[in-house]
Amino acid sequence: MSSGGAEDDIPQAERKTVTDFCYLLDKSKQLFNGLRDLPQYGQKQWQSYFGRTFDVYTKLWKFQQQHRQVLDNRYGLKRWQIGEIASKIGQLYYHYYLRTSETSYLNEAFSFYSAIRQRSYYSQVNKEDRPELVVKKLRYYARFIVVCLLLNKMDVVKDLVKELSDEIEDYTHRFNTEDQVEWNLVLQEVAAFIEADPVMVLNDDNTIVITSNRLSETGAPLLEQGMIVGQLALADALIIGNCNNQVKFSELTIDMFRMLQALEREPMNLASQMNKPGMQELPANSVLLIYLSATGVFPSGRSDSEGPYDFGGVLTNSNRDIINGDAIHKRNQSYKEMHCLHPGDLYPFTRKPLFIIVDSSNSVAYKNFTNLFGQPLVCLLSPTAYPKALQDQSQRGSLFTLFLNNPLMAFLFVSGLSSMRRGLWEKCQDYLRKINRDIAQLLTHSRSIDQSFLQFFGDEFLRLLLTRFIFCSATMRMHKIFRQETRNYPESYPQLPRDETVENPHLQKHILELASILDVRNVFLENTLDDY
Repeated sequence: MSSGGAEDDIPQAERKTVTDFCYLLDKSKQLFNGLRDLPQYGQKQWQSYFGRTFDVYTKLWKFQQQHRQVLDNRYGLKRWQIGEIASKIGQLYYHYYLRTSETSYLNEAFSFYSAIRQRSYYSQVNKEDRPELVVKKLRYYARFIVVCLLLNKMDVVKDLVKELSDEIEDYTHRFNTEDQVEWNLVLQEVAAFIEADPVMVLNDDNTIVITSNRLSETGAPLLEQGMIVGQLALADALIIGNCNNQVKFSELTIDMFRMLQALEREPMNLASQMNKPGMQELPANSVLLIYLSATGVFPSGRSDSEGPYDFGGVLTNSNRDIINGDAIHKRNQSYKEMHCLHPGDLYPFTRKPLFIIVDSSNSVAYKNFTNLFGQPLVCLLSPTAYPKALQDQSQRGSLFTLFLNNPLMAFLFVSGLSSMRRGLWEKCQDYLRKINRDIAQLLTHSRSIDQSFLQFFGDEFLRLLLTRFIFCSATMRMHKIFRQETRNYPESYPQLPRDETVENPHLQKHILELASILDVRNVFLENTLDDY
């Protein structure tokens, strides 16, 4: 607002409009900055704060719309400032989605980000000699790309990547800044996420089919009448990722991204590090899901005891000095490593029903649980090694998580296929649904299975994870190159009865039939039971 005598000429109503706008703008920034201090877990702590922040931004957005002319003339409101408000609202919706996994909030974020692009709010930024404003624009593009990736809007992603690439090139030519390498790395990471799927599904005209893995579109096997299962329901989830051999974009590894895509309409919390939840907040008959995708930390030597802190665990700190490539396996690691999440660290969570997925080179450390409180507890554990022929695929994410997220694509990949026609893909998906139904029957009809598995089976999403885990285990046990060593197999705590589940002859027959449909039966053993 102008100063001196000119200010006296401003009508009182217009002066109040500018004052009110400045108040709302300052208040919105204060509340937005406070979001990063909120605990990453827990319902009660964050909902009211998010609500207040949304209210202020809603008022701010409507206020600038209603008083645009006054704010243009008396405040000097720039279009990039309007874009910044819209971008913050988009971020709010995105982070609300991360807290709830409700895609309606993701769609709201997309709407605001799209409006910024359509209305060219940031178009004039490049004309100003202020690199920090250009960085705001680049960050907006990166956030918009993340939202589009999660919504599977790949055509929009490709357009955004092209625009971001042009913007980065312009930025690096105009300003001699220290972050040029980092922004070029962002482009490489986005490209890795786009290319993460190892198999292309093609239409007849060779255009790529965008496959979706959301629960509502893939469908868990239905419970049949007479199936005796628990009444537990997934109430909250922690997704924790930190793999040094994976591409990371916007704090998401490819594995975390896949798990995020799989969850829909399930209350969920994304975390980059471990935080103890307020277990008292979980409703009755509810389950906490913990997904760990992280580099393994191994004990330095043998221990006299075999407790929950004696087998190592997974790394919870992404500091590159700590990881240092493969050196994490070679350092003199103490089993008391402060950045290691041990099985014993999860014991407080076992006061309530707990479902754990561990994708790590030291996943087997989590076989060493003691169920102290007698609540339902299941751990699904990845292989700790993969056949050499598949190891160079680590930049595309873990094969184990791919099986849990998109089992058909994982099956095609281990079978050596890189592309497939849509018609055959859909035929195989139908057959895989039949396999899942039969796996569900195997589990519920088993006489020796641990009851924890059945306790979780009443929840649709957990049921889907369990059936996919068994399909993954059965596939790997039948595959010729996985038979080289047992470290190539997934495991679980409690152990599943192998002859009734992962090595059931009926299930093996189904897998061979699926392989026959794809003409890859030669990569599988006809009968694995003879080997035992």
